[in-house]
Amino acid sequence: MPGKGTLILGLGNILLTDEAVGAAVLKALQPIADTDPDISLYDGGTLSFTLAGPIGDAGRLIVVDAAAMGDPPGTVRLFEGVAMDQQLSKHAKSVHEVSLADLFDIARLTDTLPRQRALIGIEPQQVDWGDQLTPAVAAAVPRVVSEIQTLLQRWRDTSN
Repeated sequence: MPGKGTLILGLGNILLTDEAVGAAVLKALQPIADTDPDISLYDGGTLSFTLAGPIGDAGRLIVVDAAAMGDPPGTVRLFEGVAMDQQLSKHAKSVHEVSLADLFDIARLTDTLPRQRALIGIEPQQVDWGDQLTPAVAAAVPRVVSEIQTLLQRWRDTSN
């Protein structure tokens, strides 16, 4: 059975411009997490099997990542529950050691997949060497923070 609390998992490579948006969102969320004991922030980097533990320990999961969806740069899209699973299965190929779909399969096998889960994808403009987000993606960070706050409130309202 999934655990308690909400894990917000930022993914991406901080050395590759817009691929670092997950880490940028975590940084913007830090003041909120500091005052909300229900929220845990975790920089998942470029994914590994070590993330299976934190995902399985979470009651709720929000993943933030750059996602090539064919939208204008900086577009924010929310995929929740089954829609998240479908999005991951469409884009299961990964250059990393493991894909998020693989980690979800582990959680399903161990009956620890958080029932409430969402993926927030941000369309990148550029993924190349660099330590700054492009302006379009940087402008999306506050929208993502707001989206996460709205989602958390809705989840909390439905579980009471």
